[in-house]
Amino acid sequence: MDSHPLEKPVKSGRQIVLDTETTGIDPKLGHRIIEIGCVELVNRKLTGNTYHVYVNPMREIEQEAIEVHGITNQFLADKPKFAEIADDFIDFIKGAELIIHNAPFDVGFMDNEFALLRRKLPKTEDICSVLDTLVMARRMRPGQKNSLDMLCKFYNVDNSRRTYHGALLDSEILAEVYLYMTGGQTKLSLSANNDAGNSDGLEQVLKLTNVPKLKVIHATADDINKERELFVGT
Repeated sequence: MDSHPLEKPVKSGRQIVLDTETTGIDPKLGHRIIEIGCVELVNRKLTGNTYHVYVNPMREIEQEAIEVHGITNQFLADKPKFAEIADDFIDFIKGAELIIHNAPFDVGFMDNEFALLRRKLPKTEDICSVLDTLVMARRMRPGQKNSLDMLCKFYNVDNSRRTYHGALLDSEILAEVYLYMTGGQTKLSLSANNDAGNSDGLEQVLKLTNVPKLKVIHATADDINKERELFVGT
């Protein structure tokens, strides 16, 4: 298979909140993705549709990273390689708006994985639009710490299960934080379990009009340093 069918981003209510875990902090040093977690929002409601996979990186995980996410080399030994999950992953995210906290980090790793396959796969920004909640938070809370944990504290989002970083759990938490950041909510619930007129579901709220859609830029040395601080301090 030489290439993947490309779909340009489409205007829809579909958003994918995404997070990854990795062997280290810089793909230029040979680090790889080891976990991907995604949750789907459609018209600002959780659909219950998720994507979650562990990936064998075919290299050792740095001890500092293991202390953050708790994922070991032994655990990943029998997991699929990225080449085995790439098509399903792209199919899940294409055409959506990705919501990521510190997007250059995750997108940089994703683009690196696509390039390593040598199959002329598109870059992330060619198949999705990307919104960086860290940039949003810095604009909304200048001079404040804006790690995911600090945003949970600010918006009173329960992150008590976050003993370790985990891609799917962090995506679920970020989804709730994002909804508060862009209008507020009273309850986060699956739309699949609620009728359209059920007032127990997620309240309909408007997106902030002064937050533009953000163009993804690849990680700079400064981004890497900031991610290192988040990686060890969140």
